[in-house]
Amino acid sequence: MKDRGSVRWAGNGEAAPSGARTRILDAAEELFAGGGYDATPTAEIAKVAGVPKGLLFHYFPKKIDVLVTLIDERTLVMEGPEIEAVPGDPAGTLSRLARRLPLRASPAMRRILFREADTHGSVRERLGRLNGELIRRARFALELALPTRRGDAARLEAAAATFAAVLLYQENLCQLTGHQIDPDAVAELIAHALG
Repeated sequence: MKDRGSVRWAGNGEAAPSGARTRILDAAEELFAGGGYDATPTAEIAKVAGVPKGLLFHYFPKKIDVLVTLIDERTLVMEGPEIEAVPGDPAGTLSRLARRLPLRASPAMRRILFREADTHGSVRERLGRLNGELIRRARFALELALPTRRGDAARLEAAAATFAAVLLYQENLCQLTGHQIDPDAVAELIAHALG
């Protein structure tokens, strides 16, 4: 594929506007979130993206490559600012963490993660890493807010895991039940339980 300014040329001579890869990923995200990976043919991804099917295969030789790329590029916990912990205020500390946590995963990507984790190892692995990172940050925040509780490792780990679950799973719970979980309320409950 030759690059000619802002237009890339596919091997068959058709011009493909730059951004075709992003449109393919956007279409796949929408379709996988809606009907699932297995129920989505590559022809439908290409159609929704507005690209020839051959161009889809240029970027992603196999359909699984589309899913793996989505997971790798669109679900991660990015490095953020320092955790603002106030000693003696675990609820406020967790609330601030929830508001500032740069969890990059759209509601659609969260649906894909949970739907495909049972059948695709790379998805299950990414979900595990996201969950682990959220637990690590929540536990660290609690250790800063409750320095006298550091010896109570099991309770802090359970509290951090609970808070991480709310942050990670709230989109799916909302979709299933229609009920949005307030991370601040959960932070208060956790702080009360640790009190």
